[in-house]
Amino acid sequence: MKQPASLIPPALQHRKFALLWGGLLVSITGSQMQMAALLWHLRTLSDQPVVVSGIGLVRFLPILLLAPFAGVIADTHNRRHIMFITQTVMAGTAAMLGYLTWTGAIQIWHIYLLSGLQAAAISFDLPARQSLVPNLVPRNILPSAYSLQSIASSVGSILGPALSGVVIGHLGQFAVYWMNTASFMAVLLALLLMSTVEQGLRPALGGIKASFEAIAEGARFILSKPIIYSTMVLDFIATFFSSANTLLPFVARDLLNVDAVGYGWLAAGQAIGSVGAGLVLAGRKDIRRQGAIILAAVILFGLATVLLGLSQWYMLAMAALILIGGSDTVSSILRNTIRQLNTPDNVRGRMVSINQVFFTGGPQLGEIRAGLAAQAFGPVYAIVAGGIATVIGVILVAARWPILRTYNGDEHDAPQPAAAAASPAD
Repeated sequence: MKQPASLIPPALQHRKFALLWGGLLVSITGSQMQMAALLWHLRTLSDQPVVVSGIGLVRFLPILLLAPFAGVIADTHNRRHIMFITQTVMAGTAAMLGYLTWTGAIQIWHIYLLSGLQAAAISFDLPARQSLVPNLVPRNILPSAYSLQSIASSVGSILGPALSGVVIGHLGQFAVYWMNTASFMAVLLALLLMSTVEQGLRPALGGIKASFEAIAEGARFILSKPIIYSTMVLDFIATFFSSANTLLPFVARDLLNVDAVGYGWLAAGQAIGSVGAGLVLAGRKDIRRQGAIILAAVILFGLATVLLGLSQWYMLAMAALILIGGSDTVSSILRNTIRQLNTPDNVRGRMVSINQVFFTGGPQLGEIRAGLAAQAFGPVYAIVAGGIATVIGVILVAARWPILRTYNGDEHDAPQPAAAAASPAD
């Protein structure tokens, strides 16, 4: 007799993943509160778009320099231990932002410096975290796991900016940073309760030369997999041209004439769409025509960005942001699943770290592009032109890599991850 389907998503039936997911849900909410607060903070300290968008470059440079080495570390050292260190460092930078703001000593360069330190920690945290997930669940439910991660990110992105506006209005800017500090404790507790995790790590390396050779090995692996690097290129193009988040304070304050609370809800708009898309995908184990779905989703992403730039009414802008979030989530979940399933465990950290340069460099450099374009031609032009360029970029990627158009979802040949045989109790 067929057993009734569980209401609990497949990935959450595995204890260690559930612990990590719950901790990330709290931590992401705090981080999104801080991100929205930082952009608003910079806008109050300067009326120059390039100053606000400069935060993108500050966050990208440490990742560009450190991510390749971070991938090697994630492939050779305990990923749970790495996360414990990085989460602690990020909590410390948030606490310092709160203290400087509370004392009235905060300056733009303080925000840049501490954001750069936090980005350095993220460059090590992300490869370890993304590489840890396939060690916590069987490979056949990885789409469920990454969908749930996307939902956690989306819920945090809804609650975070919305709460940020309310907290700033009632308690002050500093309170947002201290609340983010506390949120990192949830992940630290989850890592402690998780105990040991079986991981398919490669032997530790000795010396700088060996590290560079390991980085080169990871790069060669990616270049041998067109389905992997084509998704990375697509990721970069889309986020570089359609990165409009940095201009959202200007859209809210200068074009739509709303206050911090209204801005907070606009900043949450993308996440509302992301939650809907994530919920649809979270309960699915098998998704076909993945390549075509990705391309269609990124085209919709670009068109919705154009709509955002042309919006003159608050609700229309909100609708555009919801479409942006939903389409981006569908694309990112499937891209991430493709890359993880086609990558062996002992190379996974380096693959994630190299990809980190693409998916972080895209939006962060895109923020600089958007800021410069807005400085010269205005926010509307910067947003609309970026959306159009995204659509053109998708067409070029699809033409260059036909494998992405035809990829179905069952072509991967990666070996079984260490956790593939884990029971739901693990």
